[in-house]
Order: sequence, then C-alpha cells, then structure tokens
Amino acid sequence: MNLKEQMNFYGSKKEPFLFIINYDMSSYDIIPLDSIPKDIKYKINITDNHKPHQNFIEKTTIPFNKYKKKFNKIQEEILNGNTYLANLTTETLIQSKLNLNELYNVSNAKFKLYYKDKFICFSPERFCKIEKNKIYTYPMKGTIDANIKNAKEIILSDKKELAEHTMVVDLLRNDLSIISKDVKVEDFRYCEEIKAGEKELLQISSKISGKLEDNWQSRVGEIITSLLPAGSITGTPKRKTIEILKKIEDYDRGYYTGIFGVFNGEMLDSSVMIRYIEKENDRLIYKSGGGITSDSNIDAEYQEMKDKVYIP
Repeated sequence: MNLKEQMNFYGSKKEPFLFIINYDMSSYDIIPLDSIPKDIKYKINITDNHKPHQNFIEKTTIPFNKYKKKFNKIQEEILNGNTYLANLTTETLIQSKLNLNELYNVSNAKFKLYYKDKFICFSPERFCKIEKNKIYTYPMKGTIDANIKNAKEIILSDKKELAEHTMVVDLLRNDLSIISKDVKVEDFRYCEEIKAGEKELLQISSKISGKLEDNWQSRVGEIITSLLPAGSITGTPKRKTIEILKKIEDYDRGYYTGIFGVFNGEMLDSSVMIRYIEKENDRLIYKSGGGITSDSNIDAEYQEMKDKVYIP
C-alpha cells in the first residue's frame, strides 16, 4: 500500500497511528501507536517546562553573498510572473556538545520529534488539526524580534508582511476547499510569542477551518496528502513555486518542511517540520528559511533566516 492507502486503512479501522512524511512525500513512516520503536520519540501540542535556555549550539551561517545569489534568482522569478511568494530555505552548519537525543530532551516546543538519530525538529507551527468533523489549519508567516520597540505594531502594519501572509492564507483556503466545505478564516493574523534561543520572536499566524464528512477517518490519507506540501513552506502558485525552489535551493530538503502527527482514532493533530536539525555523517545541519516577495528586503530576510537557527 502507498502512503494514502496506509493512512486510509488505519483510519477506517480507527486504529491510532503516528505519521512522519517528508517534504515531497517520497519517504514516510506510518506506525501504529502501540508499535512505536525506541528510536522514535515525539510530543504533540505539549510544551515542556525546562530550566531557562542555554546556548547549546554554535552556527556557521551561509555567507551573505551566497544567500544574495539565491535571493536575486527568486526576485527574477517574481519579476517574470512565475511566483508571487517563495519560501527560500538554506542549510546552516552547527556545532554542539550535545547529540541529537540530548538536544531533543533539552528543547521546548509544542511539537517535537526525534527520529532514529537522523534528525530532530521542535516546531512552533501546527499543520492541521481534525476534530469533530472539522479541519483546521494554522499558516504561520511573519517573524520579528519581540524585543524591538512596538514590535507587534510594526509587523502587523508592514505591507510586505501583510501581503505575504494574505497570499499564504488564500493558498491554504484553496487547499482546504479541495477536501472540505464551508471554508472560512476564523482568525486572521494573530500574534504569538515564542522562545528562539536567547531571543524572543513574535510570529504571525491565522486560523482557517472547513467541514468534513462524518466518515472522514476512512479518507484521512486522501485529506492529508491533498494538502501537501504545506503552503506556508512552499509559496504561491504552489506547484510552480515548488519547481523554482528545487532549482534555486539546490539541496534536498529531505524531511525538513515535511509533517508529522498523530491520529488517535477520533481526532488528528500534526505539525510542519521546521526548526530542524539533520545529522549528515559527523556533521549537524540546521535548515531554515523564510518567505520572499517582491517587497522583501534582503538584509531583513537574511537576518530572519539566521534568527530561526536556534534551540527553543
């Protein structure tokens, strides 16, 4: 059975399972909750109360000139009308005295995953939630240093940030309309404060909902795969932007910006795999990025990409 069929199979039986799906859906694990191996650990919508954060990593960020070349290529694609919003991501080499398992244990995040000593993520972004025949998605787009004076007012009044967030919301509304009815934006551009290493960031999200049929569990695989890849980490128009990003990023995202989540037999909750560290031989690679539009400022985008390299 393929990914969709496996999820539909367990869903139709209402058998609880964990799902871990990479960015392009070429690799995945669908595992009954009573059979989770010891080398996979996860938490869904639970925030740990650890001691105050320490700086657990040192980072070697991509040089500005190299980032600038990628940024300019995105701008060329925007100018040519091929994309309006593209979520450009890069790799950052990091060093830590802690291994992946230890980094997982010390981190705080609503959603976090440790996968077979290959990668970890500690994500602030929910992908979708299904409860009582309603599906909800929460696109997160827009970040600012919380310590900047009037940070909330600045980001909410920023025309570039508004345009970028609106495009993602429209994209997610369209995605939800494929698999649900009565799609609506329940909360547009609300602000959340998150810990970002030694910094505090404000992140802007929206809440979108749709109604599902009573037997949605039997087609849960169809629902999830129809929404992938997530709009917040690709762009618009989605399919063309995915092609552009693959060419310009010039690296394999792997499980980064994929999703993971749990179906418990009655409801489903899931997260986008951002804030992500991958083990590559004896190196640790942190993958991060942000949305680029025609109004983007390269210095601000470069700083945002660096700010997102942290242990929460």
